[in-house]
Amino acid sequence: MFGNIIKKNSDKKAISPAISTVIMTGAMIAIVSVAIVFANNFLSDRVAEGDFDSSKQFMHTVGLQIDDVAWTTGRKGTIQYASQYGDVEFESALLNYTVTVETTEDTFTFSNVTGALLFNLPTYRYSINNGYWANIFPNQNDSLTIKGSSAPVARVFAVEKLPMADGSYIRVVVAPSVRVLFSSINSIQNTYYIRMYLPVLNAGESPRLTKSITLTGESVKANTLNHVTGINVAVTFPKEGSPDNFNSEFFNFPANFEEIDLSSVVSEYDNVVLEFYLSEVSVGFGVS
Repeated sequence: MFGNIIKKNSDKKAISPAISTVIMTGAMIAIVSVAIVFANNFLSDRVAEGDFDSSKQFMHTVGLQIDDVAWTTGRKGTIQYASQYGDVEFESALLNYTVTVETTEDTFTFSNVTGALLFNLPTYRYSINNGYWANIFPNQNDSLTIKGSSAPVARVFAVEKLPMADGSYIRVVVAPSVRVLFSSINSIQNTYYIRMYLPVLNAGESPRLTKSITLTGESVKANTLNHVTGINVAVTFPKEGSPDNFNSEFFNFPANFEEIDLSSVVSEYDNVVLEFYLSEVSVGFGVS
């Protein structure tokens, strides 16, 4: 009897380490599985954050490239990009710029509709907060037009605005803008010049063979007006009332209207001349 009892206890002692090993192995597998999931999520978040950071520099370059190709018909520029989760889209007819010019003889109105470029990164991959908006370029951000010899012809900004009809994204946007330059000729002519530039973006080829954007200057048109007494610039948003919701809050410009004050130059100079340059630029994706 005692011999049998001792044998049973020995069996229990022999089985106990095996059970402990199974439990420990299971616990280690669970811990490793949790660690792997955490590591994958952490890595995915860092990759998405890197996509967003690099897209800001990339879209800044795109904004500068528009200026490089816009004023020479036939000039092309291709910019490549790499992104794990984001992609660049072209949205047509987002902005309508209206320039009203008063002269001593008549009033002239120029109205031009342009699209914009958007780098879209899904918010389930990366998000800051709904309502987020940040200016990227240029630093000048106090008027509708951008002024100066080094001024660009596009604004670049980041925005997260939900809901939107095309999906939930944090975006980096390149939006064409009006550049204004001032100069004078203090000679016998006594003339003051105002030069305005506006690129109009339209959709081009989109085979998407590679991750790249090709910008092509299609045409340049110059309008010249003499004896100008006043200039107003306004922007409206053709898709503001649609489900797309690309409205003034989305673009968040410093102002949607600007009156360029010419009272001092009109009284000082014999002639105030406006040269208004309009360029058509096609936007292609993945053109080989």
